[in-house]
Amino acid sequence: MITDPPVPAVVPAAVPAGRMAARTQPVLAVSPAIELRPWRAEDAAALVAAGRDAAIRQWNLLGVPTAEDACRRIARMQARWQAEEAAIWAMARRGGEVLGLVGWNDVDLAAGSAEIVYWVLPHARGGGLVVEAVRRAGRWALDDLGLHRLTLCHSTANPASCRVADKAGYTFEGTMRSALRHADGWHDQHLHALVAGDL
Repeated sequence: MITDPPVPAVVPAAVPAGRMAARTQPVLAVSPAIELRPWRAEDAAALVAAGRDAAIRQWNLLGVPTAEDACRRIARMQARWQAEEAAIWAMARRGGEVLGLVGWNDVDLAAGSAEIVYWVLPHARGGGLVVEAVRRAGRWALDDLGLHRLTLCHSTANPASCRVADKAGYTFEGTMRSALRHADGWHDQHLHALVAGDL
């Protein structure tokens, strides 16, 4: 009996190198009042405040930077965009204060993947802002940049991040044992993912 050969799976094309570096990091509207915009040197005080917040330090190993450290981190964010390694935004009121951070680490254009990172300052918590910002960053990564798979990972002891993942449409894929180190030691980690076509 003669049968047709199996149809190969469609492999999405890699995002070409230079796609990020060739353009300016965009400003993304989250809502009429909130945007994701590139960090600026004058935002250093927000990074210092984040480093002083116990909850942010607990889950992000941010440390407590000085204003000078914060300016260096902001410069490094800009350099990592140019190197096509990361896309990190300040979550801010339009024309105003920084409320948090949302962005992509471990950007791999060839593999079409990245991992989301985020934190929010205490006075901006509890209103669903992080969920909306994570959704907006995801749409940019999939639709504008052309990535295929986005991950959101967090300690199993951080249920707030589990709620963010669920509300933002990231599917729970499992638990990675002893995969994430925090100040108090190694934590099991939940893995959630969003792939092209999920939204």
